Amino acid sequence: MARKRFRDLTYRQQLAGGPVDLPFLMLVLLLTGIGVITVFSASFASAYYESGDPATYFRSQLILAVGGVIVMFLVSRVDYQYLRRLAKWGLVLSAVLLVLVKVPGIGITRNGANRWIRLLGFQFQPSEIAKVGVILYFSAKLADRRPEKKRVRWNPKMTLGKFLNFLDRIGFMELLPYLGVLLLMTVLLLLEPHMSGAILVLAGGAAVLFAGGIHWGWFVAGGGLVGAALGFIMTQTDYMARRLSTFIDPWSDPQNAGWQTIQSLYAIGSGGLLGKGFGQSIQKYLYLPEEHNDFIFSIWCEEMGFIGALVVIVLFVLLILRGYWLALHARDKFGALLIVGIITLTAVQVFLNIGVVTNFIPPTGISLPFFSYGGTALIIQLGEMGIILSVSRQIEAPRLG
Repeated sequence: MARKRFRDLTYRQQLAGGPVDLPFLMLVLLLTGIGVITVFSASFASAYYESGDPATYFRSQLILAVGGVIVMFLVSRVDYQYLRRLAKWGLVLSAVLLVLVKVPGIGITRNGANRWIRLLGFQFQPSEIAKVGVILYFSAKLADRRPEKKRVRWNPKMTLGKFLNFLDRIGFMELLPYLGVLLLMTVLLLLEPHMSGAILVLAGGAAVLFAGGIHWGWFVAGGGLVGAALGFIMTQTDYMARRLSTFIDPWSDPQNAGWQTIQSLYAIGSGGLLGKGFGQSIQKYLYLPEEHNDFIFSIWCEEMGFIGALVVIVLFVLLILRGYWLALHARDKFGALLIVGIITLTAVQVFLNIGVVTNFIPPTGISLPFFSYGGTALIIQLGEMGIILSVSRQIEAPRLG
C-alpha cells in the first residue's frame, strides 16, 4: 500500500511538471494584450482630464497585467490537488470579506453601494474572491460525491419522517448544503447591493453542481425561482427599478439615466464595418461614462468596427471552448469541475458585459474579462486562468503509434 501511494505521488508530480496547454495560454495572453492596449486608447481623455497624464490608466493596467501574468504562471506551477485543502478556508474567507464591506473604516461606499474594502493598503471587491471561493469549495465537495452512498433514513411512521425521506429520495437533502452556501453568499452580495456579483456567484456554483452530477430538474426549478426572485427585487428596489426602466427605454431620460446606454449605442453604431481607427474614438472624450471600465467594448467597437468586435468575440469563444475541452480531458473530477466553474464564470461575464453595452439586457455593472480597467479583478482573472493551466499540466499527452 505504501509503495502504491509513493508511485501514485511520484506519477502525479511528474504530470504536474508537464507542459501547459499552449492554445489556451496563447488565447489568454492575446486577450490580455489587446485589453491593455484598448485601455490606453479608451482612458486617454479621462486620464488627461483627471491628472494631465493621458497614460495614467495605461501604465497602471500594464503593471497589473504583467503582475497578473506572473501570478498566472506561478499558480500554473502548483499542483492543483493542493487546492482541495484550501477549499473550506477559501469559502470562510470569502464570507468574512463580504461582511467586512459593511464595517466602517474598512468598507468603501461608491454610488450608494458598499462593494469595496481596503485592507493592508489594497483596495478590492470581495465578490471577486467569493466567486472563486464558491467554485473551489463546490468542486472539492462534489469531486468526492458518491450517489450510491447509503442515505440516512428517518422514521417512516411519522409525518415529518415521511417528508424527509421523500426529500432524500428526490435528492434535495444532498443539495441542501450547497443551497445554504449560495443563499448566504447571495444575501451578503445583495446587501451591498451587488446584483451582478450575486448573478456570477450563482452561475459559477450552478455550473459546478450541474457538472458534478446534480439532476437537471433542480436547475429548471432553481432557475425559475431565481428568475422570479431577481424580477421581484428589480421591480421593488428603487436602485434596480431605475436600471430596468433605463433598459426598456433609455431615451425616456436621455440626459440622466439613459445617457450611458445611448452613448454606448452611438459608439458601437458609429464604428461601422471597419471602425474609425485605433485611438480615433469620439465617445471616449467624456461622452461615454465608464469608457475604460464596464463600457470599454463600446470604444473597441467604435475604433475597430464590426470586424474588430467579431475578432474579440471569436477569441473569447475559442478560449471558452478550449476551456471546456480541457475539462473533458482533465485527469480527475476535481480538475474538471474547477475548469467548468471558472470557464463558465468567464463565459457569463463576457455575455453579460456585451449584452449590457449593446442594450440586449438590463445594466448589471459586470466588467469585461481581460479588458476592463481594474486592479484585483484582472489579477484574480489571470490567477483563475493559472488554475486551468495547472489542471492542463496533468492531462496526459496522446500516445503515438
